[in-house]
Amino acid sequence: IPSPISWRIASRPHHFFTFQGVTIKVMQQKNTQRKVVPQRTPILILACIVVVALGAYMVYYYLNQPRLSDQELRQQLGQMLLVGFRGTEASETSTIARNVKDLHLGGVILYDIDVPSGRTFPRNIVDPEQTRQLIADLQRSATTPLLVAADIEGGKVNRLKPKYGFPELPSAAEMGKLGPEKTRQIATDLARELADLGINFDFAPVVDLNINPDNPVIGALGRSFSDDPATVVSCAGAFVQGLHSQRIIACLKHFPGHGSSTADSHLGMVDVTSTWRTTELIPYRDLIQQGLADAVMTAHVINQEIDPDFPATLSNNFIEPILRKQLLFKGPVISDDLEMGAITQNYGFEEALIQAVNAGCDLLILSNNGSSYDDGVAARAIETLYQAVQAGKISKIRIVQSFERIRQLKADLGLVPIIQSP
Repeated sequence: IPSPISWRIASRPHHFFTFQGVTIKVMQQKNTQRKVVPQRTPILILACIVVVALGAYMVYYYLNQPRLSDQELRQQLGQMLLVGFRGTEASETSTIARNVKDLHLGGVILYDIDVPSGRTFPRNIVDPEQTRQLIADLQRSATTPLLVAADIEGGKVNRLKPKYGFPELPSAAEMGKLGPEKTRQIATDLARELADLGINFDFAPVVDLNINPDNPVIGALGRSFSDDPATVVSCAGAFVQGLHSQRIIACLKHFPGHGSSTADSHLGMVDVTSTWRTTELIPYRDLIQQGLADAVMTAHVINQEIDPDFPATLSNNFIEPILRKQLLFKGPVISDDLEMGAITQNYGFEEALIQAVNAGCDLLILSNNGSSYDDGVAARAIETLYQAVQAGKISKIRIVQSFERIRQLKADLGLVPIIQSP
């Protein structure tokens, strides 16, 4: 009862007094002692129960946070990064070799051209022998074996181009017309080439439906197998099976669907509110059920009917509710490049990283191949995420979840020991 409260006891046996909505009954006993009986005792009891329950939850939450040292936390954060870099060689003293070793990076992503320089010099890929040596040197620098990734879809999106000495690879649109059997053989041949080079992670196949043939980033580039979900499922599944023949990880993209868009998320935010269809989820549903979804990459597309504020990569309404709970995907989720225009033009570096992790992304791509280049981007990202965990903006449980999914992916590749179930 708030105090001080003053009142005068009436001469009759009891007197009622109201204070801030609480009626108090004052009883006058024969021994002249006063007894205060609140009429809202149930409300006060309920309030006490709520306070106790909240306190118990906070204790439970604290006790169930993983016990990670600062070093362990930073190492797990490093494993969540797939970082782009400059250089066709990786000596022990190179920046990327030092970052791989000291920051415990989860992986690297290779490109053939360097965008920030205006494409004035080679990025990572010159020819097969040089690429093979670069990857071998990077793996020697790693304390935990790296995921070595590249976009090798075929057609116009292919880092291993014939002009560098690699075989021609047809586009997804061409493979869609050839059918699943031929697609499987093409992917099997590709897998042998990737395994020989040391690339263990192919950011393919695209499972976007070709809803808008004029789509500047999907349809117009021949990146979709078809506008028919069944064709996309059969050809994408065959492509994944071909990669699996040499234990190459495949990645389905771009969840929840980029095929209906009218703009390019490399250049800015893409709104698919009026064009997106639920049928765009069919390839994910079917390939997950068939066990052919190693990893899933998100799209920087916004659908205001699902989330008016954030694109799928940064939204709490896509990955967990739809991809994991509805479609039952259990593997790692990969953000599309967080340095694309859709992200950098609308969100700060810190906000994008924190939102992506809390949204459910396990691996974060920092291509370093957008409008600018920063040798220190990996260190900045780890420090940003570390401080976010320390401030309670990201839970340690979230980091451990991602780390375990990444480790399982590497175990499936044979890079780390197989995780035994308890």
